[in-house]
Amino acid sequence: MASSKIPNTGFSIFSEMTKMANKYNAINMSQGFPDFDCSDNLKNMVFKAMSAGNNQYAPLEGVYKLREMISEKINSLYSYNYDPDAEITITSGATQAIFTAITAFVKENDEVIIIEPAFDTYEPSIKLNGGKPVYVKLSYPDYSINWEEIQRSLNSRTRMIIINTPHNPTGAIFTEEDMIKLQKITSGSKIIILSDEVYEHILFDGNSHQSVAKFPELADRSLLISSFGKTYTTTGWKTGYCCAPAELTQEFRKVHQLVVYAANTPIQMAYAEILQYPEEYLKMNDFYQKKRDLFINLLDGSNFDIVPSKGTYFQLLKYSKISNLNDIEFNEYLIKEVGVTGIPISAFYHEKAKHNVLRFCFAKNDDTLKLATDKLRKL
Repeated sequence: MASSKIPNTGFSIFSEMTKMANKYNAINMSQGFPDFDCSDNLKNMVFKAMSAGNNQYAPLEGVYKLREMISEKINSLYSYNYDPDAEITITSGATQAIFTAITAFVKENDEVIIIEPAFDTYEPSIKLNGGKPVYVKLSYPDYSINWEEIQRSLNSRTRMIIINTPHNPTGAIFTEEDMIKLQKITSGSKIIILSDEVYEHILFDGNSHQSVAKFPELADRSLLISSFGKTYTTTGWKTGYCCAPAELTQEFRKVHQLVVYAANTPIQMAYAEILQYPEEYLKMNDFYQKKRDLFINLLDGSNFDIVPSKGTYFQLLKYSKISNLNDIEFNEYLIKEVGVTGIPISAFYHEKAKHNVLRFCFAKNDDTLKLATDKLRKL
């Protein structure tokens, strides 16, 4: 039997929790997808693109109209101009874009800074390419960044820093001050920034998204990765994009063509059309803030400690007043005995230390949120 290249990596915690939710008929608030559908208008746009004969391969870099619309959107929001021809690539989801970016630039023994807790695809993608993850933890309980620690972690082998804002799983966000500090510590170096911004249109309480595109010196060394799935509640369509300077994009596309060649054509056509209506993505902040506020208001008076999420559609709940079980054990108890599924926060760390925090996805119908919180309030 062939030996494993990543022997310590199992299958995604998200798929595992969804399987358990289905097995025990628990409300699935683990995996990050809505339980409501996308708009009929967007579905009709896909059908129209198919009916018009757009059913063959797209160019490997993506449908030009979609790249053009992404360029216009970024320029409008962040005042930075990406060339649709040379600096924007459409991918089969953000996860593919992240893997492609790491594969394109990380070589044997290169070091990559990962800020923990971190999305579970970063670490194995680095290891598959012979790189070495270097871990820096966010500061509990506000999950702020210790930039001095990141500075101390840099050396001549540091190839890349991965950032994620709004942050999955914590719901924390990077501030303008954070981005300026990142810009300062990487200035004059050859370090590449991989900026995972898939929740860029889901921020709360008047906060604004601090994209690398807002900081030209950072943009010049960054691969900005985003996704349409979170913005338009179409996670199953698996379409994302990568924006980067032409020199970086050229290397990214060399790998991209080997991984998928090109993304789904009619889906790209539909996104290009709906991007002509900015109100569709600009309304998502308010839409999801109402979901977040409903979720935490329904838990008011419960034994969970809540620090309201600042972005994403995830909320962390601390359960130390309820149980001394570790987060994996407590989550299993919730699934089997309470009927609600979360995600143990330890799944987002390379060392599975004891934690007493779970992540819950509130991108759910109001009735689902009410039913779930009724169960959680009994603890």
